[in-house]
Amino acid sequence: MTHVLLLGGTSDASLLARRLHQAAVPAVFSYAGATRQPAAQPLPTRCGGFGGVEGLVQFIRSQGISHVVDATHPFAAQMSRNACAACAQTGTPLLALERPAWQPEAGDRWQMVADMDAAARALPVAPARVFLAVGRKQLAAFSHVPQHQYLLRVVDVPEAGSLPVQGATVLVARGPFSAEAERDVLTTHGIEWLVTKNAGGEATRGKLEAARALGLRVIMVQRPQVPARASTDQVDAVVHWLVHAAVPGATTSLP
Repeated sequence: MTHVLLLGGTSDASLLARRLHQAAVPAVFSYAGATRQPAAQPLPTRCGGFGGVEGLVQFIRSQGISHVVDATHPFAAQMSRNACAACAQTGTPLLALERPAWQPEAGDRWQMVADMDAAARALPVAPARVFLAVGRKQLAAFSHVPQHQYLLRVVDVPEAGSLPVQGATVLVARGPFSAEAERDVLTTHGIEWLVTKNAGGEATRGKLEAARALGLRVIMVQRPQVPARASTDQVDAVVHWLVHAAVPGATTSLP
């Protein structure tokens, strides 16, 4: 009997949840718990970690999980690594629903870096106005370059003193964000540099289009590596896999 564990946290995961609900495919949606008020889903939902690989193994076995779909954020690398290990231990089929990475286009002024520490080092020495579109968990590296005036955008209102970057301007908003809205944000705050993660997808592409139009420099943090696994960027392909045990056009990620 099919019983799917959908590891979510992206707009693609929410779209897949709706498709599984419409198709009456038994599934449970799992949130990492990083957001205090995550978007409601049409599937039974759990929030919080599993307790590492062993906890995930126990969940798969106790809940009779037949398939795992990893539709987590491309930067939720530890969860993806745990899913690979747990599925290998339990013999559970695993498929990643993974957005293609963004690619620079004509007019873009991107600097590719490996991680957040490298992103912080790539900023200019002279004070600048910087939009950190990296998520609240990725801010610590920028506390070491406090001369800049930072703009942050978060989903939840931060508790007083909880952000490692002091004196920053904080916007509380949930995407998607259009290019026009992003251009208004960048111009209103006089942004000179944008730091972002290469998350891919359409929901947050607008800031890249706005930065291109304004000629801003963009520091693009590359995705962390995860183990090789079957993957697709198509929701329909995931549904096909669950029904027919085959994925049209699936690829295998590089290790």
